[in-house]
Amino acid sequence: MPKKPFPDFELPATSGTTFKFSGQRGRPVVIYFYPKDNTPGCTTEGQNFRDLYPQFQKLKCAIFGVSRDSLKSHESFKSKMSFPFELLSDADEQACKLFEVIKMKTMYGRKVRGIERSTFVFDGGGELRREWRGVKVPGHAQEVLDFVKTLG
Repeated sequence: MPKKPFPDFELPATSGTTFKFSGQRGRPVVIYFYPKDNTPGCTTEGQNFRDLYPQFQKLKCAIFGVSRDSLKSHESFKSKMSFPFELLSDADEQACKLFEVIKMKTMYGRKVRGIERSTFVFDGGGELRREWRGVKVPGHAQEVLDFVKTLG
């Protein structure tokens, strides 16, 4: 069965930029979805991608973090954590729906709708090559880097 290209989408990004999926062609791209800025797991995950960023750069791989937080929240989170990559604001859940990352979760004994921590890797042609869902943070960024290395 032929692989179909991933649908194009656009989201507002930090640093006053706009992310356009089709504009990423020609290099591998990591898009990781996380529940919320400034929460322990999301902070650690971002820091792990930040710390490995020079190695992703050597592979000409771009990284983008996505949550439903506002751009204002993203700018503050990015600045506080010195993230070298842009964060995308998906307040209307456009990308969340496209990637099917919204799940019912239990928080403090209550059911809430939220983002399931997920990561997607695309090759230079915009084809989805690997996805991780229900991600556990420890070791994840390294696993993603190891996979990107196989795209060569």
